[in-house]
Amino acid sequence: METFNQQFGTLFNDADVIVGRIRDQVAPTVAADSAYQNAKQNTPQTARIEHDRALARVMLDVLKDDTEMYKQFVQNPSFKRFVTDRVFGLTSREAGVGP
Repeated sequence: METFNQQFGTLFNDADVIVGRIRDQVAPTVAADSAYQNAKQNTPQTARIEHDRALARVMLDVLKDDTEMYKQFVQNPSFKRFVTDRVFGLTSREAGVGP
């Protein structure tokens, strides 16, 4: 949370809401994606590719609720990398996929 606030806290009115949305909405939805679940049975590289695709689909859904978060994800490479790495870390741990 501290790292997020240091890097991106000024981009949002309530950074805590964004962190919560990543942890409680985005990551579980990505984790439940069937293509990602199947890819996790293959190589870590395949899992990462499908994770990134699933995350892109989930972020399109986020657009309905939080246009600023979606805008930052699409237009801010640092924010996109942070969210992508964080969600991959959260979703890959239970299956032992990834680094």
